[in-house]
Amino acid sequence: MVHPRDVPVSKTFNLKDVTDANEAVEYMVGAGFSGKGEGFKVLMPMEKRTAKRIGYTVTTGVSYGLRKRGQPRDVKYWTYIHDKDHYAIVLVDSAVADKLGL
Repeated sequence: MVHPRDVPVSKTFNLKDVTDANEAVEYMVGAGFSGKGEGFKVLMPMEKRTAKRIGYTVTTGVSYGLRKRGQPRDVKYWTYIHDKDHYAIVLVDSAVADKLGL
């Protein structure tokens, strides 16, 4: 089985707060997920409260943004401990996740 850190990503966002998260969501929704062989990675500070807010903003923002643009919302995501300073979320089209065995 593949670990989420091994998912191919086209861009990694190192977010410090919710304001950064909104900018990352705009970029991800604009780039889209459907038909792409890569996803996106979001790094968040290891501080739980901040990470939860960023994670919620990213996951709900991507879903809402894709729906608003009429794009498929078939996106899977995983949250994990990336290193001693960061949590991470990897977001990828479900077809890519299935292909990788996630």
